[in-house]
Amino acid sequence: MSSILTIIEFVFFFGLLIFFHELGHFLSSKALGIEVEEFGFGYPPKMVKLFTWKGTDVTLNWIPFGGFVRPKGEGDETVPGGMAAAPAWKRFLVLISGPMMNFVVGVVVLVILFAGVGAPAVDKVLITDISPNSPAEMAGLQVGDVITAVNETKLNDLNDLGTIIQANLGKEISLTVVRGDETLTLKLTPRVNPPEGEGAVGIWYTTPYEPQPLSQSIGFAFQAFWSQLKETVSLPYNLITGRVSGENARLVGVVGIYNIFSNASELDETSPTATATPLPVFRLSVISTVSIALGLTNLLPIPALDGGQILFLLPEFLFKKRVPQNVANAINSVFFFLLVILMFYITIQDIINPITLP
Repeated sequence: MSSILTIIEFVFFFGLLIFFHELGHFLSSKALGIEVEEFGFGYPPKMVKLFTWKGTDVTLNWIPFGGFVRPKGEGDETVPGGMAAAPAWKRFLVLISGPMMNFVVGVVVLVILFAGVGAPAVDKVLITDISPNSPAEMAGLQVGDVITAVNETKLNDLNDLGTIIQANLGKEISLTVVRGDETLTLKLTPRVNPPEGEGAVGIWYTTPYEPQPLSQSIGFAFQAFWSQLKETVSLPYNLITGRVSGENARLVGVVGIYNIFSNASELDETSPTATATPLPVFRLSVISTVSIALGLTNLLPIPALDGGQILFLLPEFLFKKRVPQNVANAINSVFFFLLVILMFYITIQDIINPITLP
């Protein structure tokens, strides 16, 4: 895939994740009666106002990267019908709805992956490459064939095939092979002294994936989602205890995410797992991971993020006392500036020390 096409795909998909985040804020604001002045596609400067829907200007902006929501009275509690004037519980629901939307998108993508690509079929073997003039080629095996049994004995796992082959060097064996809608029986004799760098049969293989029913796909998706949540939440502890190295837990910015996405694009074109399905397996996996990570990041208790705004609501919930709006605005401004500096530093690190998929 060309670099230009990869960049366009990345901008579209990453922008879409940001858009869904803002869509969560927008829908919850509307549902709770909080007025929204503008819902923008892309970032300002404004290109054109598309239309007005229930008091909200829907605009198209020049920077094609995500979107934004501008609630009425976001920083002024004296504005009636605005965000700051709403009860604490309404503001909480609006704030948390953005990250929740990212979680929903991440899980939906995982469901698509498990339904379309599936889970590992450990009792089968997918052929990924064949050596020229090898017993496998002579027998008529092809890349993409799936071996399900040897000498009419079903395989239990990937290691079974190698064990049986080594036990039958110089002896003819029969392979039960699935090729598309056909089931074939092919015979070959593993070599006793194969050429250097080749195996007795002359194949490279891996575990194939099989599509799952929707109900099981949903279950697998939530398991993967919960696993990512636990891994992220436990990351500080694992860093302190040395279970995870600092290099493996480094922060990445947009450039780093693009590098991972670009690597995933290459894998989608070359990996047997990906080429066996029309779905962009590795790119979808990255999109799901990033969407869930965006939701988690925005829930961090840092002012200027959704989690920080939720933190400001605690005095209202616990003591019925509100953090003065001017104090909250000042703290948000300071932390926004610090976050900009942090993102600049992370971007420099992404450029100097690019991160890739393992």
